[in-house]
Amino acid sequence: MTQESKKFKDFKAYFIIPEEPSSVYLALTTESTAILWTGGNAQIDPKVDGSFSLWDGAIVGKFLELDPENYTIVQEWYFGEQEEKSIVSIKLHEHKKGTSMEVRQSNIPLEDFDNITSGWTEEYAGGLIDFYS
Repeated sequence: MTQESKKFKDFKAYFIIPEEPSSVYLALTTESTAILWTGGNAQIDPKVDGSFSLWDGAIVGKFLELDPENYTIVQEWYFGEQEEKSIVSIKLHEHKKGTSMEVRQSNIPLEDFDNITSGWTEEYAGGLIDFYS
């Protein structure tokens, strides 16, 4: 294992959101709805290379892919001055209880890993679950 590969980790998880995929997709790509489910300031420019900011700038980046037909969102997240960006892929699948949200995130700096992974569960998925419950 190289020194470089030890600095980053990847994350994958599934969350069940009690709402249909089309509505969850809109919640993730519409500024006014994002403000409601995050409970904080959000800015979203929902187009390829459009920027976004959630939770008053706690998460910032840009959209790399937006596919409303297949409910897929790919984003690049920024961590300070880090050269290698973190890539987030969100795929929404129909589920008997609403939506299965598949999350994959690569290149998470080790020092941010625990905070990021708990944030996915508690704030990100948790915010969507609370919003739709």
